[in-house]
This record gives sequence, structure tokens and C-alpha cells, in this order.
Amino acid sequence: MPSKPIRQLLAAVGVFAVVGAGVAALLVFGGEDEAARPPPSPTRTPSSSPNPPPPRDPVLVVKIDNVQAARPHTGLAAADVVYVEPVEGGLTRFAAVYSSRLPGVAGPVRSARETDAELLAQYGRPTLAFSGAAPEIMPVLRKAPLRIVTERGRPGAYFRDGARPRPHNLFVRPERLPMGHGPGPQRVLDRGPAPPGGAPVGERTVRYRGASYGFRWSGDRWLVSLNGTPLRSAGAGQVGAATVVVQRVAIREGRRVADSAGSMSPVAKTVGTGQASVLRDGKVYPVTWSRPTARHGTTFTKPSGQQVPLAPGRVWVLLVPR
Repeated sequence: MPSKPIRQLLAAVGVFAVVGAGVAALLVFGGEDEAARPPPSPTRTPSSSPNPPPPRDPVLVVKIDNVQAARPHTGLAAADVVYVEPVEGGLTRFAAVYSSRLPGVAGPVRSARETDAELLAQYGRPTLAFSGAAPEIMPVLRKAPLRIVTERGRPGAYFRDGARPRPHNLFVRPERLPMGHGPGPQRVLDRGPAPPGGAPVGERTVRYRGASYGFRWSGDRWLVSLNGTPLRSAGAGQVGAATVVVQRVAIREGRRVADSAGSMSPVAKTVGTGQASVLRDGKVYPVTWSRPTARHGTTFTKPSGQQVPLAPGRVWVLLVPR
């Protein structure tokens, strides 16, 4: 029988032989193909960590036209949040936020505004789909945390409807766009049960200089009208929302961009505080809105200091000059 030192030597030789065979196999067969591997799962940080990983919800924003020639819309009813932005001439434009699901087609797609840079920063780095922007505004959008996708950059995703007049005939297929990521609408705008209080209301009208929006409580949602006509989305009928927020905002002078009539393009300030009304469950709650930085979501509180969460479901936020 071999001595103890010899047995130890033989055991060590056996270990090296097994390791060597494994290394040789990797050299010959190359191991698992890196390109075929699923992406590594993100490291989960305990909730007690002071620096939890940022949310990674899919977020796409489409700028949508809303003048008479742009109606009816397509894909508008599928948006998780619709922002109504003031633009030049007292008119408005939509910024439709998609996260929970994507419509097959959305539009008509129109141009972006300087307001979008600050407004959309609360969604992390969303994709912004639009038809273009004034040369003075593009540098602002490129510096913002946005994934910019225009018709020129993704021609296969956009198409023109020959039955509609330009420029109200550009549409986009959202599933063909690269998806941005960040905190989705459920994180940016808190949801929850209705707080006590609130005054019953069946209808509310919100007026801009060049547009008027009506909201009528149907028993389970607010039905939306524009300039006295029901606002419809192809295949979905009249557009509705579980919550409507009328948010009074300051307007500042931007890059001095004007339309063909000489009307300046306003920039809505969505960081700060101001007065607002939250319509949900057939009631209206007078509140104060607050957003401390561009990276924060917007919260709404009653005069008592109690927060007013939004109802589960789709949301409309109207940015109204104060």
C-alpha cells in the first residue's frame, strides 16, 4: 500500500487532471455563446438600501395633434396619461404617455415643444416620438433625458395617411420604436383610494384661449369633449379618464419661437407648486400641486396637508396658464 505522502501526491495529480480537462473543454468548444445568453438579471437592492436601483418601466411619449383636421385620433384612448399642453395662439397639443400597453397605431403625430423637456423628465428617459421641432428647440430636447425618435430617424415606424391633408396625416406604429425606460405613470402619479371630502360634480369645462375641454362623469369615468364635440379615438369611441387633473401653471418665455402668425410659443413650468383640481369618482378636490425637481413626480395635497391620490386607470392632466 503506498505511503501517506505518495497518496497525497496522487490525489493532487487527480485534481489537476479534472481541472485541466475542464479548461481544455472550454478552449475546444468555446463555452456558452455570450450572444445567446439572456441579459443578466439586475441586482436586487434591499428596500433598506439608501440607493435603490431606479425603476425600469417601459415609457413611450407620442406628441399628438388635436386641431379639427387631426380628428378622429388613433391610439389616444390607449394612453396611460394624456397631458394637454398650451401652445402658440392659445391652442393646445397632446403628449400621450404609453407604458402598460401600446396601440397598433398612434397619431396624428406632430411637433414637440420646449415644455416637453421639463415635463417628461419625471419619467426617467422615455422615448419621445414626434414629427420634428423648431431649430431653436432641438438643442433643448437633445440635452433633456429623452430618447428622441423622429420620422427621419425611424422611417419604417412612421407612415402618411393619403386621405388626410398634411401636416395632419403622419402616424406611427409604436411597436416599431425603441422603448425608453424609467418610472412609469403608476409611480410618477400616485394612485389610491379616494380621500374623504370632495364636492360632487357631474361636469367640468376647462378653457384655453383657443380651445375648450369638457369632462362629464358617466358613473365610472370622465368622458372627454373638445370644443363641444366628443373626442373620439378610432376603434375605441369617446375617450375617457378615471382622473382629470386641472393644473394651473406659470408660463415663461422660451427660445422665442413663433408660429406663422407671429404668436409666441409658451413654455409651461411644471416644476414648483401651484393650485389644481383633481376630479375623480364624480367629485372634485381643490388641491396644491408640488414637484420639487424635474426628476420628481407630481403630488397633490388638500389644504389640510392630506395627499390626494389619483384613481386607478387613465389620467388626463391639463396644464392651464394661471
